[in-house]
Formats: sequence, C-alpha cells, structure tokens
Amino acid sequence: MVAKALVIGDFHIPTRAKYIPTPIREVIERNGFDYVLCTGDFVVEETREYVRKAGRNFIAVRGNMDYIEDLPARAVVEIEGFRVGLTHGSEVYPRGDVRKLARIAEEMNVDILIHGHTHVLSIQEVALSNGRKVLLVNPGSATGVYSGGGGSLIPSYVIMEFTQSEVQVHGYELLGDRVTERRYVFKRLVG
Repeated sequence: MVAKALVIGDFHIPTRAKYIPTPIREVIERNGFDYVLCTGDFVVEETREYVRKAGRNFIAVRGNMDYIEDLPARAVVEIEGFRVGLTHGSEVYPRGDVRKLARIAEEMNVDILIHGHTHVLSIQEVALSNGRKVLLVNPGSATGVYSGGGGSLIPSYVIMEFTQSEVQVHGYELLGDRVTERRYVFKRLVG
C-alpha cells in the first residue's frame, strides 16, 4: 500500500501574497491525498480551510505569522510505520540550521522532520548523534513570498509517497510557467 502526502506551507495570505499560484491550486484541488502536512503560516483561517480539503488527514502546525489559536507548535503522525514530525522552524536560528533541526528530530523521536520558515525547498538526509538517520524536508513557500531571511521567491511544495520500506519524495518548484521536480528516496533502516 502507498500513502500519499501533500507537504506544503508558508502561504502568508493575504499579508504577503494574494493567492496561491494556479498550478499549485490545481494540485490542492485535484488530488485526493491521504495526508496533508502543513508547516503553517496560513495567516488566516480561510487559507487553512482551503488547504484542509486536499486530503483525508490534515496535520498542521502554527507558523510565526499565524493568528489561528488552535494550531499546535509541533505534531507527530505515523505513516506506513514512519514517524513524521512537523514544526514550523521559527524556533531555529539561524533559519534552517541543519544541526538544530536534527536535534529537534531527535527530541521528537521521528524518522522524518518536516519544517518551514526559510521559504526554500530542501530535502536533506542527516545522521543523528545516536547513529540513526533522519530526513529533513522543507516544502518552501506555496506562494513564493519572501521570508525574514530572504527565501528563494519560488513557489514550491512536496509530495511524499510512503510504503513500509521507503519514502519517495518529490519536490516541485514553479519557475515561471514551468514546474520542475527534484526526487529523493529515503529508505527505512533495517536492523
């Protein structure tokens, strides 16, 4: 069985962006995902409710620009035997510091840590101090807006496909009217 997850965040609507670009809206509206994993910064409830409709299971964390009270700072969900953690990432300075994110993954005891805040798509596998490995995934910004640290200014998102033995990660960036893809496979450690 394959569980499909949309990983997305850092919308900043209506403060920095007016809307989600059409190719990304089409992904949200046409795909029936098993999971929607959000790094926050919806800013307003309407954006959260729009994105919530993309999948059966919706897990989101609070971004530093969210004014939605019921979002947690961190969350953990198990998908096909992989423990997946979510955090916005605003507790990490400098933004996106890999060592600090790896420490958070270790604290949360997760195989994969999804984070945001940098507005830059990134997929990195790192070794933890206990000998395990963790996959750090940042979907970037769905609207491609600037962040306090700059950001890529490229709208992006991630789709993850989970099986019992591996996770296929597909990172997408919207460059003008063209969508580019970056792929990565994260395998479960055996033993």
